[in-house]
Amino acid sequence: METPRFFELTTESFEVLGVLSMVIGFLFAFVLAAQTWKRTGDGAGAFDVLRHSLGGAILLGLELLVAADIVKTITSTPSLTDAAILGLIVLIRTVLSVSIETEIDGVTPWKKALVTGPQVLAQAARKSSQQPTVTAESSTPN
Repeated sequence: METPRFFELTTESFEVLGVLSMVIGFLFAFVLAAQTWKRTGDGAGAFDVLRHSLGGAILLGLELLVAADIVKTITSTPSLTDAAILGLIVLIRTVLSVSIETEIDGVTPWKKALVTGPQVLAQAARKSSQQPTVTAESSTPN
């Protein structure tokens, strides 16, 4: 296999993985939210699980798509136009990532420890499998 074809396949693979991670993450997020709702009966908790897991999947997909753009730009014939387009794409995706992380966590990324997309998905999965806590109010009969 010649080198340019290898880099094209690598770029396409990153793009497919980025989109697949978002699609599979979307399905995974709804399954986690449904499990949480079924187990706890708490719609707000299920919605939080949905937001966190879906946001994590989107972040992971964006990271993979940025990697695809970087590989595509590095392996193509260098031009100022390509570099400017890559810079604009990375800037837009970075703003999206920061916005999503802020929406998920309620705090800007530089005010907390760095959390990646897969870590957010893992946290959402752990949260969905936790048993509901029984409070004094919920254990007293009405």
